[in-house]
Formats: sequence, structure tokens, C-alpha cells
Amino acid sequence: MDRLICGDVGFGKTEVALRAIFCIVSAGKQAMVLAPTIVLAKQHFDVISERFSKYSNIKVALLSRFQSKAEKEMYFNMIEQGQLDIIVGTHALLGSRVVYSNLGLLVVDEEQRFGVKQKEKIASFRSSVDVLTLSATPIPRTLYLALTGFRDASLISTPPPERVPIKTRMSAYNKETLISAIKYELDRGGQVFYVLPRIKGLEEVKDFLEQSFPDVEIAVAHGQQYSKQLEDTMEQFEQGEIKILICTNIVESGLDIQNANTIIIQDVQLFGLAQLYQLRGRVGRADKEAHAHLFYPDKSMLTDQALERLAALEQCRELGQGFQLAETDMGTRGFGTIFGEQQTGDVGNIGVDFFFEMLFESLSKVDEHRVISVPYQSVQIDLNINPHLPSDYINYLENPMEIINGAEKAAETDIWGLMQFTENLRRQYGKEPCSMEILLKKLYVRRMAADIGITRIYASGKMVGMETNMSRRVFKLMTDSMSSETHRNSLVFDGNEIKAELLLELPRAQLLNWIFQCIAELHACLPALIKY
Repeated sequence: MDRLICGDVGFGKTEVALRAIFCIVSAGKQAMVLAPTIVLAKQHFDVISERFSKYSNIKVALLSRFQSKAEKEMYFNMIEQGQLDIIVGTHALLGSRVVYSNLGLLVVDEEQRFGVKQKEKIASFRSSVDVLTLSATPIPRTLYLALTGFRDASLISTPPPERVPIKTRMSAYNKETLISAIKYELDRGGQVFYVLPRIKGLEEVKDFLEQSFPDVEIAVAHGQQYSKQLEDTMEQFEQGEIKILICTNIVESGLDIQNANTIIIQDVQLFGLAQLYQLRGRVGRADKEAHAHLFYPDKSMLTDQALERLAALEQCRELGQGFQLAETDMGTRGFGTIFGEQQTGDVGNIGVDFFFEMLFESLSKVDEHRVISVPYQSVQIDLNINPHLPSDYINYLENPMEIINGAEKAAETDIWGLMQFTENLRRQYGKEPCSMEILLKKLYVRRMAADIGITRIYASGKMVGMETNMSRRVFKLMTDSMSSETHRNSLVFDGNEIKAELLLELPRAQLLNWIFQCIAELHACLPALIKY
């Protein structure tokens, strides 16, 4: 399973995840819950611990960068030995040190907050583990993959009972309006989020609010604070001891504080569309009417994109419109490259339908552009050249047979392994003699030939032949990309062979060097082709 659960903030995505986790743990497997911030991870840990407190056999743990090395090592061992059933954490869960005993489910909360590299790691789980992705406003590429059927998706569109829409007001920054909004919330016994895009201005805002509200408990929260300080601040705010929390968008993801029903967002033009929607969703989680006040410095200073974002947010004022907002975001930014790293892009400029028409047309021509590599061991080099290493070089090497076997083993792996071996050899023993260079060149030729589908290389007089499985189309693409005109003009494609007619018959060492240069140029064309 690889399913996207798309639902508005507070609509029950976490509840769906909890039930899926229970099913997996009941079947004797482990579940991993991945959150983008330590604040949200801690909240998930508390909710899951409380929910499964009646089941003494279910062990839950929280893993994050704020823990000591000893604590982490203990948890790593428990995870590997299967002593933990549910592991909650941030990006630390994606580290190579975390080895699971029997992972059955991966829950990714606030998917839009993770970067490409983390998603590549998450994708590596999908072949063997069920993946449940939760998001109120999925990024454009994720949304389009769901809409086109590349990924399964479920939409939660029913709001909780008694939930009322958040009243959103957008205006230029005004101190009187700001103080009035905070006073209104405090007078009715509520709490206030005050969000800024950067850490730099938090203390200035705190000083201003302390002057305006001297008897009110005010605190600051951001990601650069020590873990204990941040944890204590969030706990005090959750318990109602702190009335105004001045913070960055660290509170964007998943926080559920029922008594906080007003949010102030300053410099709104510096936030993304999904960020603003998520921030607005931090309030209005109870049956009280919530208010979101969005302030910008001056409308004349805003870019066209910022104005588009604000207009879209103003339109999506009703409950359950996170999905529509994500669609608007996709239309504005494009959905990026489906098979690459770019998560947004200007696909809108050519139109979605035309883009996919071009995509599927290109995919239908894959066979014309593919290179089928062959096993390294199957490549034959029939050049009748067998160099003998000089005795003084053999004596100089610590273990000659081990080094030569190491070179062969590196060549069997891949071209990068062989290059690394050569570099290490030269670093340890200096530049190799001519006979060792010939030996290495034979390995390079064989390795590169295997990568581009050449099974045999031979020489007959002035003619060099290379038996291959590549098509004439691929041969033309490769030779057109060659930088050396001499090599390009000497190669011809004949049936299942690439042939080269030299001007004269070369000595074997020079012939190997010519073949090495020619094969290296062909090999350099691989990134432009589809390799199987």
C-alpha cells in the first residue's frame, strides 16, 4: 500500500493512522511514525502512548536529535531486536543506523514538509512496507501523482461536528488592529499564536507585547532553542499557563491546542500557500469561533506571486478546502518532474494535457534509446596483449597478487569502484609503470564495454571490431555526442558490430590506448540514454 490521506486540518487523518497502526502492531509487526518537527513528533508520541496505554504489550518510543547518544543507542538496539512496536520520530528515523526487525507500516505526517532526499529514503521502503502519507495540503507533485493514479489517495471531506469556519482577515500591518485582536481573544479566556517568518524579530515583538499587555504571560518558541526549553514552553502553552506564544512556523504542523483560537501572522508574504493554510489550521479546533489575522507590510511591495497566494487563501475560507487550495497551488506553481527531483515546475505554461501527451509519447520510444549492459565476465578482449610487470615493481608492492585481484574485483563492481582503486593505488605506490598501466587499461576497457553492451573486442590487421547488442539508433546518438571527430568518423555500424578502419596497423600497446579512448568517449554518452 502507498496511499495519500488528504484531509483538512483537524478532520481526523491522525485517527485513521492510529487505527492502521493498531492493525499492524496486532499482526506482530513494527510501525514507524515520521513527523517533520520535534514538536509534532512529541505530540504524536503523547497521543499514541495515551491511546495504547491499556495494551501493556505494545511498546512506544520517541526518537529525535535532542536525545543523548546513549539513549539513541539503546533505542537503536531495541528497534533492531524487535522490542519496540511503535517508533515515533523526526528525520532521525531515516538514518542508516536505524535497522528494523519487522517493519510493517510507515506513517508520514505532513508530507509536504519533507525534502527530496528524505522522500527518496521514504520511497525505498515502499517495495516491502505499507506507506500511509498524511497531508492537508500536499505539494503539487504529490497531488498530481494522486490525481493521475500513480498513487492511491483518499479524501476526508466531512468536518467534525460543531466545527465552524475560521474568520480570516487580511490587511496591512497596523498596531491598533493587532492589539485589538489579541485583547478580544484574551478577554474571552483564550490564547494567541503570534507567528513570524524569521527568528530575528521574535524578541522585538515580545518587548512590544509585554509593554501592551504587562500582566499577560508571553513566551517565545523557535527551532534553535534547547530541547528542554522548547518542550517546557510548549507544555506551558498547552496547559494554558502561557497566553501568547510568539513563534516561527515550528508550530505549523499538527499541533492541537483547543483553547488557542486566534492566530496573528506577520509578514504573510514571506510564507508559502500551504504554510499559511497549515498555520491558520492551528486555531479553530474547538467549538469556538476562531480568528486568523494576516498582516503584510504594504500591498504595493508584494510580488505577483505573493498576491496570487493571498487571493487563493482568501477564497478558501470554508471548512475542508485544503484539497482545493493544493489544487490552486499546483495550478500556480506546476507539478514539477514526476521522475526527477523537482517538486514544482512550470508545466502550466504548456498545459497539463499536452505535457502528459508528450510524456507518454516519449515513454513509448524507450526501446529506441536504451542501452542494455552485459555482465562484466561475458566481455572478451581479444587483442593478444599480456603485459609482464617488472620485478622491481613487484618487489615494491606489498602483496602483488592481492592488488591485481583487487583491481579485477573493483572492475567487476562498476567504473567508479575501478577509478577509486586506481586513485588509491597511485596514492600509496605512486605512478604505475607502463606494463601496469596497460593491465589497468584492459580492465577499464572491459568494464566500460560491459556498461554499453559490447560483448567482444578484437583486432584484425588495421580493422578493430566490437560485437554489441545496441541498436543503430543508439549508436548514432552516441557517435553524434562524441567530442573527438577522429574517433567519430572512423566508426561504422555493421549488423551487430561496430567497426573501425585504422590508417595503419598499430603496435598492441598503442592499439589498446586507441580503443580505450574510443570506448571512453562512447561511455561518456551514457547519461543521455536510458540504461537497463
